[in-house]
Amino acid sequence: METAQETLQRWIDESESIVFFGGAGVSTESGIPDFRSVDGLYNQQYKYPPETILSHDFFERQPEEFFRFYRAKMLCLDARPNAAHRKLAELERAGKLKAVITQNIDGLHQAAGSQYVLELHGTVHRNDCQRCGRVFSAEDILHSEGVPRCPDCGGLIKPRVVLYGEALDQQVLAESVDAIHRADLLIIGGTSLAVYPAAGLIDFYHGSKLVLINKSRTPYDDQADLIIQAPIGQVLGEIRVKGGA
Repeated sequence: METAQETLQRWIDESESIVFFGGAGVSTESGIPDFRSVDGLYNQQYKYPPETILSHDFFERQPEEFFRFYRAKMLCLDARPNAAHRKLAELERAGKLKAVITQNIDGLHQAAGSQYVLELHGTVHRNDCQRCGRVFSAEDILHSEGVPRCPDCGGLIKPRVVLYGEALDQQVLAESVDAIHRADLLIIGGTSLAVYPAAGLIDFYHGSKLVLINKSRTPYDDQADLIIQAPIGQVLGEIRVKGGA
């Protein structure tokens, strides 16, 4: 009888249009804290709750406090891709993986070599002057002080991250829906599937190979065709890619 790992390997071998949808658990193995685990940001003590600080209203009202938290907790620029990021990039190079859809904002998929990455919640690596539109890097924000402002026009710089109270980018959302709809294998990993509307994307998959890889249960376990409760890096790291690098 096949193990779950062997079934995943066979399905990957048989599939030609794989889509991966991942959450914070993909990046925790690179040392980036998540929000909802025991050691996550939601369970740490701050003057304001993280979900309040990371809201559009708070950014507008208290930008200095926002950026103090943002620099300390959201800019993990020393983090490096782990086995999961690297394997997904390898699957893409082999022509099997068609899209990575991520709730993460750290850019580690691109750092590992993935080309088609749909960032549902934006990215820390692009920051826009709200007045003139000049773009700044994550390093620019990290090494700034107080409230970062554009040296050209003095405008407030805002991370290209989707804050609480802001809508997801409709183009990114539409491309994600299309990719999932076309997938013959959908692998979901490192996410509790508790954040909407991102979690609702699973409803657009109509295939028969839905894989959930997560260390704990999710609300969608009863819909999955294969469940593996283990660290995502461990599981994907064991996959052999035919024709891969």
